[in-house]
Amino acid sequence: MSKIELNVLFKKIQKDDKKEVLEFHIQGDTLPSSQELVQMAGNIVVLEVLESKAGTFPAEFKSIQRDSKKTALKFNVTGDSDDKMIDLYPLAGFNSKLTPEPSQMSIDEFYDGEDHESIEYNVNSDGTVEISDQQMSIDDLPEEETATTAVEIDDDDKLFD
Repeated sequence: MSKIELNVLFKKIQKDDKKEVLEFHIQGDTLPSSQELVQMAGNIVVLEVLESKAGTFPAEFKSIQRDSKKTALKFNVTGDSDDKMIDLYPLAGFNSKLTPEPSQMSIDEFYDGEDHESIEYNVNSDGTVEISDQQMSIDDLPEEETATTAVEIDDDDKLFD
């Protein structure tokens, strides 16, 4: 499968806690390279928006939705692509050329950096949960670490006027 060049409307870019969501629309009832795009959906692709200085970056091809007037392509971008995403913001709302290309990266590798510490536990058949005796609880902390403290903010510390 080769690189595909699509004329798209860069509909929106939206940031949340962990990712940037990019949405592109292809106008019309025909979709160039439709079979290749459908095969890429749900996988990691290497994207390039030709009008930007962002270069190429990995993204999860989240979905492809077609209706009678357009085809919407949605991508999730995470990780170390923040600087590249900043270069894309001025292009939102304008027509551009998008080139998605299949990636060798798996979904697990793409989201690998989002692991966090968790508590190991077992769920019994009756629905109760057992945790290790080695797990620390709030009762194990000294009292001064668990006490809440009030924070005073004076007028000089205000973030908003």
